[in-house]
Amino acid sequence: MNNLIEVKNLRKTYPGFALNNVSFSVPKGYIMGFIGPNGAGKTTTIKSILGMIGIDSGEVLLFGETVSTDCPQLKEDVGVVMDLPFYVDDWKVKTVESALAPFYSNWKHETFETLVRKFGIDGNKKVKELSRGMKVKLMLAAALSHDAKLLILDEPTSGLDPVARDELMELLLKFVSDENKAVLFSTHITSDLEKVADYITFIIGGKIEFTGDRDDLLDTYRLIKGATADLTVEQKKKIIGYREHSFGFEGMIRTDTVAKMPQSVVTDKINLEEIIVYMNKEAKSDDQSY
Repeated sequence: MNNLIEVKNLRKTYPGFALNNVSFSVPKGYIMGFIGPNGAGKTTTIKSILGMIGIDSGEVLLFGETVSTDCPQLKEDVGVVMDLPFYVDDWKVKTVESALAPFYSNWKHETFETLVRKFGIDGNKKVKELSRGMKVKLMLAAALSHDAKLLILDEPTSGLDPVARDELMELLLKFVSDENKAVLFSTHITSDLEKVADYITFIIGGKIEFTGDRDDLLDTYRLIKGATADLTVEQKKKIIGYREHSFGFEGMIRTDTVAKMPQSVVTDKINLEEIIVYMNKEAKSDDQSY
């Protein structure tokens, strides 16, 4: 078994939104970044993987076994950090541990205590008294304290300062240094993924746009800009997220079509955030065309 997560033709429909045949896998020993604009389907996909919601069709496997809404044994091997904590507001940090520990046969008190100290969490405070960043750190401490083989993180870094985010990246890299472990990491802070992610899955409008090697995705596209008058109508159609402004135009283009553009335009390397932005502009433009 090389993949700790396998998502196969996943469909889940809500009024006004649907996951449409979502498929990707997360191999052992690697970090998979999960990216896309708000409302793209990231959290719905993650909840489906965790068995938190039922699915309409398709299949989700963890550790080679099919996930359902009732599979506690599988979930024992998964550490989860969501965008908001699921602890009772009036619990103190010690209460969080005493409430969680009975659910995990491999819970390690020493690991939890060490991480709480490392993260600077005040053990005497109640959950509701912690800052957003400290709540994220508390969830992470719990996720790392029961010998999980798979970490699933849904927007964990949005409440963290740069130093805390850097510490988290180091922890994730250390985690996957054990080649039997893996991470699925959903975040809007794509610069973090450019530091640590081996693979990227990009979802937009409930559909997978790309899944594969991070560098392959970055090599697939280029930024493009120049004078509007230099482009033909057909050339404009090839530009993703095309936008005109007072100085000309800008957008994104597939690398394999750069040679078809006039020599007067400028192309440059692109980052993950820019890919999301231009893909989202393109999707909105398509919606408005109907």
